[in-house]
Amino acid sequence: MALTLAEAAKLSNDVLLTGVIETIIQESPVLQVLPFIEIVGNGLTYNQENVAPTASFFDIGDAWTESTPTFTQVTATLKILGGDADIDNFLKATRSNLQDLEAAVVQLKAKAVQTKFDDTFVSGDTASDAKSFDGIDKLTTSGQTVSMGANGGTLTLDKLDELVDKIKGGKPHMLLMSRRSRRKLTALSRATGSGLLVADRNQLGQMVEYYDAIPIGANDYIPDNKTVGTSSDCSTIYALQVGEGAVTGVTSPGGLQVERVGSLEAKDASRVRVKWYVSIAVFSSPKLAKLTGVRD
Repeated sequence: MALTLAEAAKLSNDVLLTGVIETIIQESPVLQVLPFIEIVGNGLTYNQENVAPTASFFDIGDAWTESTPTFTQVTATLKILGGDADIDNFLKATRSNLQDLEAAVVQLKAKAVQTKFDDTFVSGDTASDAKSFDGIDKLTTSGQTVSMGANGGTLTLDKLDELVDKIKGGKPHMLLMSRRSRRKLTALSRATGSGLLVADRNQLGQMVEYYDAIPIGANDYIPDNKTVGTSSDCSTIYALQVGEGAVTGVTSPGGLQVERVGSLEAKDASRVRVKWYVSIAVFSSPKLAKLTGVRD
């Protein structure tokens, strides 16, 4: 069964771990909705659905034709993401009356883990960094790509609708874009008076914008300076469904971990390690699409 980090936090009795998870999901629209499958081993091999089977009408006595979906076998290999947070014992003893220094330091490390995941979720490429995992930009198939043009182009609602329609089996669960693209979408909605862009609270009580009832996530690691043709100021917008059978996270049993390494020999400090054996999987290619060449 796949669980989101928010659901996993409710099952934890570790106050520090719960605090780390809450910090991570507050800062990341992806981690607020992305469920994770726990696996035993260092990777998950699965069949990615490429083309769905078809059905036909037949007359009496017709020869029936067989149609099966096509699959590609893919392996999502767990990668090690994390970092150490050292808490100086002197500062902890003399300044804890002002704030919980350990909690503050670990919180900053948790944010670093979250930002690295968000970055890799979009732009990860094992060809350039074998220690990471492939992100959705690389995992999107060519048939699921919509282009703004050979040299890019200014975002239009028609093109955004074309992107949404690339997702099969229901609407996307999220439109993920840069802040610049979100501002452009807001301006388009105001100019057209379409009423397709509304704001409402999500499951965490945060105000989120929705385009045609699809939540919009702003990701700080989607670049606005990609080169498409002769244009070097292009961005990308992603549409995705999440969950088993769609886009999901993969993690080791226990998921995100906070480990107290203990006192350090070389300095008067104690160490806390935030670590995560993690990757992502796309079980069905029609559940993920992207719009490329989006200019301001």
